[in-house]
Amino acid sequence: MKLGLIHVQMSGIVVAVVLLVGSEAPAQGGERSIPSVTPGDPSSSALGDAPGATGTVDLGGSGGIEQVIPAGPGPSYPRVPRGITQPPEPFGPQEGLGIESISPLTESSLPIGGRLGTVPLEDLEGPPNGLTIDQAIDRLLGLNLELRSQAMEISKARADVLTAGLRGNPLIYTDASQVPYGDFEGSAGGPTQYDLNITLPIDLNGKRKRRIEVAVRAQEVTEALYQDSIRLQIDNLYTAWIDVLAAQATIQFLKAGMESLESQKRIIEQRVREGTMSRTEFNNLEILIDSTDLTLLEAVETYEDAKRTLAALLLIPLNEAETFPIRGTLRGLDLPSPPIEFLIEQARAIRPDLAAFRLGVHRAQSEVRLARANRIDDVFLLYQPFTAQEALMPGERVATSWAMGVTIPVPIFNRNQGNIARAQHTVVQTQTQLENLERQIILEVQRAEAAYSVTLATIKRLQEETLPAARENLELSLAQRGPEEPDSISRIEAQRAFGEIARQYLDALVRHRRSMFRLNTAVGTRVFP
Repeated sequence: MKLGLIHVQMSGIVVAVVLLVGSEAPAQGGERSIPSVTPGDPSSSALGDAPGATGTVDLGGSGGIEQVIPAGPGPSYPRVPRGITQPPEPFGPQEGLGIESISPLTESSLPIGGRLGTVPLEDLEGPPNGLTIDQAIDRLLGLNLELRSQAMEISKARADVLTAGLRGNPLIYTDASQVPYGDFEGSAGGPTQYDLNITLPIDLNGKRKRRIEVAVRAQEVTEALYQDSIRLQIDNLYTAWIDVLAAQATIQFLKAGMESLESQKRIIEQRVREGTMSRTEFNNLEILIDSTDLTLLEAVETYEDAKRTLAALLLIPLNEAETFPIRGTLRGLDLPSPPIEFLIEQARAIRPDLAAFRLGVHRAQSEVRLARANRIDDVFLLYQPFTAQEALMPGERVATSWAMGVTIPVPIFNRNQGNIARAQHTVVQTQTQLENLERQIILEVQRAEAAYSVTLATIKRLQEETLPAARENLELSLAQRGPEEPDSISRIEAQRAFGEIARQYLDALVRHRRSMFRLNTAVGTRVFP
């Protein structure tokens, strides 16, 4: 980059005009210097990539061009970097923002095997003083460390707004020129001159206003992203919560199955002694009891691990991680799902990730306006309140004067055309991402609503038809011997069928409760308690 300087002196006022002369073609936008953000950089964000961010915004206002400004109209022109008059850059490209910052928890795998019984649902609710799901959500919002860390992104975004509104600092420059080596006696030099200059940058085309606009839009996007992080973290809480309830119910079902097996063992053992039943059936029953007991041990470990995961989300002390009580049920209210059209409308209006992309479109548009404003650099007004010239002849007074000047960058070349084009493409890109996200949300809501309706119908049928029939068959197979006693094969089949139906019923309860919470997450609000 070359600088040409033209001085025009008019009645004591000097106008200094800086001509920006490039040695390359007009397409020089690639010369902008954009600071990089590396992992671990404090300028990066814990929320991921922000929708609508172009990665070329300079909220400090330097425009990416390190120019040199003349300090004054006097004989001496120091090359002062204009960057020292500009506010610092607050966060550069803002890399690291995104809506998928919270990793979803993996659902716990319940142990398979053994005999399951059935227990009344009210026996699965937990103690009255246990932690409810509403209390757990309140605790999550107040104490979860990941959310507390991400909340600082909003404070950082507010600081960026403050930085974007800073004005350029003035320059004060003083110099002494034409200082002789010795004296000027017998020469045409001199007299020695002393100058004091003040240079003030003036933003004539509203770059500061555009910087503030971009920073405010970025703050709005950050706030929406944080709300989405809350939504995803609550979804993780739902997963951990159901894992605990599912493991707890599995333990209760296995214990009920063990009680039934122990009762059956006593009857078979008596019949073996009487010689009316073979030892083989007794051994098979003992094998089933051992299998159930081992499955119960695995279920207890799954329950304790689920409690530890839940405790980590809620910041419960380590010494209480496996012992704190919770109160909840796997069976929700038998309520039909609201109409799918209503759920989709709610999701499109409420989902914070969708709101983040809508705000991201506005942010991208504001960055286009900022990039256009950055084509023209600040005008620099110079005021020289004091210039003193020594007298050449003895007895003469020191001459004083003042001067004013202005440094005007002449935009012969569009130095920011690449960034303008990039910002415009980002607008289109963000709009496309917004449309794609809307389609994904509609599909997510449809799937969650279908899963809820299917699991609700499954539970009703199991409770009203299948489970009573299986229990009746089991009771008949275990009745006292008589002329109509079923044979051994029928008894074994009845026991196997009841165990499978009990397992299917427990699985349906878990899937139904998960579907309720999943629908809440898909819509973005509490559709079901």
